[in-house]
Amino acid sequence: MNLIFDFGGVLIDWDPHHLYDPYFGDRARAEWFLQNICTMEWNTQMDGGKPFAEGIAELSARFPEWSREIEMFRSQWTKMVGGPIPGMLELVRELKAAGHGVYGLSNWSMETFPLICDDYPVLKLLDGMVVSGNEGVIKPDPEIYKLLLSRYSLQPADCIFIDDNPANVAAAQTLGIHAIRFTSCSNLRTQLFPVITYLSNT
Repeated sequence: MNLIFDFGGVLIDWDPHHLYDPYFGDRARAEWFLQNICTMEWNTQMDGGKPFAEGIAELSARFPEWSREIEMFRSQWTKMVGGPIPGMLELVRELKAAGHGVYGLSNWSMETFPLICDDYPVLKLLDGMVVSGNEGVIKPDPEIYKLLLSRYSLQPADCIFIDDNPANVAAAQTLGIHAIRFTSCSNLRTQLFPVITYLSNT
């Protein structure tokens, strides 16, 4: 069996609130900023390969009164990373030791991923990965899933995809990949091992 993991929110705790909550001194103000200025839709452009300099310049032109806070999204990006998701390093080690393939499929900017990729041992355990910023295509576009499958010669029916985003989970399922929405390591364990057992016996 092959396990395919998202990174942010599954293996690594990435959350812009880690940066903006302390900056604004109020979670509600930070939430407004992230819902209305530096939105996830905007960040997705960089995940798809747009240079941060270009994205920041465009957004700052629209919202010049927020230019300092917009620029922080890149200059202080590492403050958005809260560390490993508890229990996931151990789980990936366990799966790999049991002989399963382990892979990564993540929406992540080609500029920021190198800033953290050497800091997380779980990433070094992976047998392969596809990062959207390097490919110019992002989840839930079916093409990025197909790219991972073809690059590593994987069959959809032999894969289980784990992601915290329901849209990404649904996209994997349309391609015949078994998929689980991630909420916590303990919940994933409860769901994952029965699926592995079932699929291994069919």
